[in-house]
Amino acid sequence: MGATFFSSTSCSLSWRSPPLPRIPAPPSSYTLVKAAVTTTAARVDIGPGPGDDERPCWVSTRRSALAASGVLLSSVVLGVLSGEAEAVVKQGLLAGRIPGLSEPDEQGWRTYRRPDDKSGGHGVGWSPIIPYAFSVPQDWEEVPVSIADLGGTEIDLRFASSKEGRIFVIVAPVRRFADNIYDDATIEQIGPPEKVINAFGPEVIGENVEGKVISMSVAEHLGRTYYQFELEPPHCLITATAAGNRLYLFSVTGNGLQWKRHYPDLKRIAESFRVV
Repeated sequence: MGATFFSSTSCSLSWRSPPLPRIPAPPSSYTLVKAAVTTTAARVDIGPGPGDDERPCWVSTRRSALAASGVLLSSVVLGVLSGEAEAVVKQGLLAGRIPGLSEPDEQGWRTYRRPDDKSGGHGVGWSPIIPYAFSVPQDWEEVPVSIADLGGTEIDLRFASSKEGRIFVIVAPVRRFADNIYDDATIEQIGPPEKVINAFGPEVIGENVEGKVISMSVAEHLGRTYYQFELEPPHCLITATAAGNRLYLFSVTGNGLQWKRHYPDLKRIAESFRVV
């Protein structure tokens, strides 16, 4: 009977932990933009366009891809900065240029009313500016005021239309012209129409008005008197009145072509001016 022998051979076993699953890192903004651009570029139509008949297709593809990348990158940047941009816009509205235009009426005209919160009227003895209003066609917009303009720092507002002409409003202290006028001034206290236009017309057109005034009239609205003048040359309509402790000069101007084509509208704008 044979004996079976087992050799006592040692066996070493080692334990290894199973590998952990790898979690991919979230894609960066650059990766997302790059992927989107690649997808967009692959889908663009690379067919020849006008003038591209003899150009290789890769030119059109590359141009389209670059355009798409610009759009997508702009979207990313705008999305990141939207909060800051909104804050800047809101801050800009508080710096003296607060919108005051109404919605267009059935004729396409809008009414501007000087906002109560608009800056201005600084200085010793100055009270807040009494608001004023006027009407303009829909394409007129407010433009920045420069101290280099005629009238200097006393220009309170400028409007313009590339098609029709320009507007500016001078608001000046009446004490600059007479010491015996107080805080409830009227245009009659400053003087008759002839005196007013001779004294203040040069501030509007930058030169003597002698021989340039072709018409003047007086109108009254809600107890307030307005002097209205037409000058030529240059083509200019001026409405003058006084309120509080200030003189208001409302000027509507245009070049020869604008005057010829849009005189009825310019006249309507000038006659719409009111201190409210």
